[in-house]
Amino acid sequence: MSTIVDKFRISGGRPLHGRVSISGAKNSALPCMAAALLTPETVTLHNIPYVRDIITQRRLLEDIGATVLTPELRTHKITAAHVELFEAPYELVKTMRASVLALGPLLARFGKAKVSLPGGCAIGTRPIDLHLAGFEKFGAEVKLESGNVVARAPSDGRLRAADIHFNKVTVTGTENVMMAATLARGTTTLHNAAREPEIVDLADLLNKMGARVNGAGSETIQIEGVESLGGAEHTIIPDRIETGTFIVAAALTQGRLEIKDCRPDHLEGVIEKLRSVGVMIKEVNPTTLEVTCPDGLKAGNVTTEPYPGFATDMQAQYMVLMTQAQGRSEIIETVFENRFMHASELQRMGAQIHIDGRSAIVDGPTMLTGARVIASDLRASASLVLAGLIAKDETLIDRVYHIDRGYEKIEAKLRAVGADIERIIAPVMTAPILEPV
Repeated sequence: MSTIVDKFRISGGRPLHGRVSISGAKNSALPCMAAALLTPETVTLHNIPYVRDIITQRRLLEDIGATVLTPELRTHKITAAHVELFEAPYELVKTMRASVLALGPLLARFGKAKVSLPGGCAIGTRPIDLHLAGFEKFGAEVKLESGNVVARAPSDGRLRAADIHFNKVTVTGTENVMMAATLARGTTTLHNAAREPEIVDLADLLNKMGARVNGAGSETIQIEGVESLGGAEHTIIPDRIETGTFIVAAALTQGRLEIKDCRPDHLEGVIEKLRSVGVMIKEVNPTTLEVTCPDGLKAGNVTTEPYPGFATDMQAQYMVLMTQAQGRSEIIETVFENRFMHASELQRMGAQIHIDGRSAIVDGPTMLTGARVIASDLRASASLVLAGLIAKDETLIDRVYHIDRGYEKIEAKLRAVGADIERIIAPVMTAPILEPV
């Protein structure tokens, strides 16, 4: 028996030069697609990235009865006028935890929802108990049944507004509860809400649909519930993590990249840190950066934090950068408890990294050597690509389906600016399942 899998082959040592355009943010597109379930009218979304998670979310919407038209590659017209199924099945949710974002809109509009417990990247538990506690505050009955979350609105079918205090900052929890609150009776206040640009982008869409959301981007969000929402047209913000990844790629390879169609104001914490270790980042205009690293890199400690701090989604890329910096760096991961899985693969390439709980010590500079490595999650796979760009000899990366979840055609974008990278599609032999005699 055989399975077809994709790999990346990279020959390192080539500086990147040229221009790269940033795609739409998949972490904004996913909740915005889910928000289309709040109305029977059409929601048109532009600048949707062509990545695996978006395809999964589209399948979910279509499976429950929504119509998704794509008149252009990066435009989705979503109409949820005839939703027939109020559940997100395990087959989709297990591959992408953002599928749980269907729960709030379905519960708010239809009074019932059933969603499998989520999967996605293996970077920690990331429980959804904060989402469920919020729905219970709205008066919903929430149960766990056979691996599914089953939620029902009060007997009159409509949620009731509430004061909700998140005891931990949660991005998807903020998004899920905020969407549900748009159709709840009364005014809801979210305390200790996530402040990410993706939260603001979702709130902008909801307000275009007729919602009354105030304070998105701050720790306190107020949502005045309305009777119904309508259609809208909205353009998804650029992907700040893809932007940060290409900044690191330019610096690592000692090249020069012009990064277009981005939002530097969305990653000020990351840019500030990268500048402090020697990366030259010039803001050409509000949507364009020019990146070089003429004088080499110096070590610098960093601690990941919720926005607007240094993003956990940039931690793996920063670790690769520090393997080429002069001195010792400490990287402390505070957001997810299992997000150093890439370190062992980088060690196989020659990186000097010591892991102690939530702390990683990186000594540099160290010459990396190409090896066969395995991607464990989305951002880890990006770090291995970055390492391959500077490694001596050839790097072969397995399980690149992880990177396809969140980066649009990264190998094509890198090739266009000088990288020697190709996608290899190869069969892998698997052992047959033996039936008992």
